[in-house]
Amino acid sequence: MRTRIRLWTIALLSWGSLAFAATPAPYTQPTFDQAVAAGGPVIVQFHADWCPTCKQQEPIVKAVLAEPKMKDVQFLVANYDTEKALKKALRVSTQSTFVVFKGGKEVARSTGQTTRAAIEGTFDKAL
Repeated sequence: MRTRIRLWTIALLSWGSLAFAATPAPYTQPTFDQAVAAGGPVIVQFHADWCPTCKQQEPIVKAVLAEPKMKDVQFLVANYDTEKALKKALRVSTQSTFVVFKGGKEVARSTGQTTRAAIEGTFDKAL
């Protein structure tokens, strides 16, 4: 009985913390412009469905974004293959790239990171 109660408690606490997590959203130019102009923390991920590195990053990104400290981060996922204007504007040449903004300016960038420590370190620069 105690084991069941513990499991339910863990499940409820885990579920409750997701309410405060950053949620990935598809990139749109108006959303991006508004978020950067507001000066809050913004992270743009250049993702491609065919990219093995992007697939490897996916569960790590979800885990990092689920942390309470990331609750105010606006996380936008840009399609690497179709968002050509954004790639050009941000000078992105490779998928699996994260571009981090704070105070309306780019503060960090990384490409190809696949460890939690590296991804979390990059995302923390938005805070």
